Amino acid sequence: MAMDTEIFPKPGGSEPIVRIAGLWSVFGEGENAFAVHQDLNLDVQRGEMLSIVGGSGTGKTVLLRQMLGLLAPSKGTVEVLGRPASEMGREGAASRVGMLFQHGALYSAFNVLDNIAFALREQGTLPDALVRDAALVKLQMVGLKPEHAARMPADLSGGMIKRVALARALIMDPPLLLLDEPTAGLDPTSSDEFCALLRELRAELGLTVIMVTHDLDTLFALSSRVAVLAEKKVLVSGPPREVAEFKHPFIEHFFQGERGRRAMSTV
Repeated sequence: MAMDTEIFPKPGGSEPIVRIAGLWSVFGEGENAFAVHQDLNLDVQRGEMLSIVGGSGTGKTVLLRQMLGLLAPSKGTVEVLGRPASEMGREGAASRVGMLFQHGALYSAFNVLDNIAFALREQGTLPDALVRDAALVKLQMVGLKPEHAARMPADLSGGMIKRVALARALIMDPPLLLLDEPTAGLDPTSSDEFCALLRELRAELGLTVIMVTHDLDTLFALSSRVAVLAEKKVLVSGPPREVAEFKHPFIEHFFQGERGRRAMSTV
């Protein structure tokens, strides 16, 4: 199999929801400059659940930040929903892309309801009662009860924090959801329950999901495709089991170890 090979068939005639072409991510200046990505290319089709994996320093979270428009490419282009990712910082961006951060990143001074409602309330276009009702709908959509709305983040379990953060990411009904280590820190039961919730919401809402994860159980439970970052680019992408057979030291270590074999045996 050739390097930079795309082994996942693209749906015919559909425009990618994310298109990254010729991407260079360079940090530092002069003699201290170093490239994390060089000529990286990646398309994400509507409706996919794509997992991005790679070793430490391969720029997985950097790639998510560029999709959000928080980092500008040194060279190349990043387009989201047919528009430059740099526009994601403009008004209304939350209606296009939702983001679930690794540790939830809830606002500690806000209760659960106010955390979920934050982006919608910031628009300033809807009555507060309607904003509250919308936040309560999302709260229940992620499996929490109305009585949880008044709780503070410090009073929540790790699994509940993830669910509240997911509800906040979905408050504007974006078509694209980005996840950074969504099951990190969860016990196996909570992780399985959160994966089941993500599958249900993806099907119900028609979401496209891009996920960075090191957790092989999560990867095999959720991914329709995996993209491996190595050698400063997307080395290979395709269905998880096919990618796991690709001959490369990182892939063999990541997928063919005891954890990888155990995860594959359960799906």
